[in-house]
Amino acid sequence: MSDPTVDQGNKEDSGLRIAGGWLREIAIVVIGALIASTLLRLFILQMFVIPSGSMENTLQVRDRVAVQKLVPFQRGDIIVFRDTQGWLAPAKVEDDPVKKALIFVGLAPDESSNHLIKRVIGLAGDHITCCDARGRISVNGTALNESAYLYTDAGTGKQVDPSVPAFDLVVPAGTVFVMGDHRNDSQDSRCHLADDTDGGPAGSKAFIPTGNIVGTAVAVVYPFSRFQGLSRPLTFENLPAGQTPPAAPVLNGPEVVC
Repeated sequence: MSDPTVDQGNKEDSGLRIAGGWLREIAIVVIGALIASTLLRLFILQMFVIPSGSMENTLQVRDRVAVQKLVPFQRGDIIVFRDTQGWLAPAKVEDDPVKKALIFVGLAPDESSNHLIKRVIGLAGDHITCCDARGRISVNGTALNESAYLYTDAGTGKQVDPSVPAFDLVVPAGTVFVMGDHRNDSQDSRCHLADDTDGGPAGSKAFIPTGNIVGTAVAVVYPFSRFQGLSRPLTFENLPAGQTPPAAPVLNGPEVVC
């Protein structure tokens, strides 16, 4: 006859082994998911929150956008980049460890204030001027038709001008020239051509080093009512190639005041 106490102990041991096995399986799945999410964020896709109205109406304040890091950017793409040029006030340090961890693994969007989002207007070597007789920006002698994305006032139906300040420049090597779609509410490359460069070449604070670019915004993913892809406007297709990029910015126009 078996001992009931021994049988009960065997059952408890068996139950503990099963529970332990399930916990190990769950831990492996969770850790694997976190690793996959972190790798996704670091090398493929990252989420950002739009902090201002500089890209209206294409992007609205508090939109969540997906930014891809695999395909190289081109003229006309909307890019997210780190601010190392002093365009922004010092970034607020995120002090919530849980939120920092969620951002790191890609489970929460990055809302840090040291990133900006703008549209690429010119690449290194491009000659960009504003404005022609019809008020348009030109890239390497070809005027852009920006009516598809420039900000339109909902009340008046009036679209903003491509740029009120005039400028004439050549983009230096290793950088891009960017502008917001809401040109009257965007402190973009135009507005930093006269910034103090601490002894560097004149105008150099206006151009974004390509090494600062995180990736290209490809979709608005939240709120769900605004879910949409973000494509490159047709006006940027087949633009002429630029010249050999100069080492420093070439500034031909008057000093820009935004």
